[in-house]
Amino acid sequence: MPDSILYHEANRALQDTFKSRGIADRLEEKLARTSFTPDDRAFIENAFLFFLATADADGRPDCSFKGGARGFVRVTAANELVFPDYDGNGMFKSLGNIDANPNVGLLFIDLEKPRRLRVNGTAKVNRDDPLLMLTAGAQLIVRVTAKAIFPNCPRYIPTMTLANPSKYTPVAGTAPEEPGWKTFPDFKDVIHPRHPTA
Repeated sequence: MPDSILYHEANRALQDTFKSRGIADRLEEKLARTSFTPDDRAFIENAFLFFLATADADGRPDCSFKGGARGFVRVTAANELVFPDYDGNGMFKSLGNIDANPNVGLLFIDLEKPRRLRVNGTAKVNRDDPLLMLTAGAQLIVRVTAKAIFPNCPRYIPTMTLANPSKYTPVAGTAPEEPGWKTFPDFKDVIHPRHPTA
């Protein structure tokens, strides 16, 4: 597969060592895509969590959990998805990395089915996106242009059930609840103000 959207030479070297190049190529041929299918869209827009991998300009990695109400991630074009950035700890590890290096990996996992979907691409942090004022609790909007979309085998995902959504998930017309750590003596004198949101 000369024009692979998934593999580079280091992947290929391990595939050759373990004699898995044939299945790797078949998986890419049959499952990888550059546009979201209707099923991808339904899965993503029903997710209440995903994991976001980023790296800074020097390649130092970071991985963060992103969560919200079902539908907080939206597919907005054939190869684009959008998600809000909510108030957090003010470190801006992921979004700062995106500003320095736009390459990202998103991993959507359904722990109840189980199922997972990967989206690799490039991201841009938007401070004046039109969706900002339409998204409760959003202080920024992130737009991801997908370069590779592919499902993964879910065999090692434990089957779990959602007991309760997070009480911190933004809800339109409701004052946000602050986490307890913001009142801890070590932090309360330097807590940043909340950014106005929709």
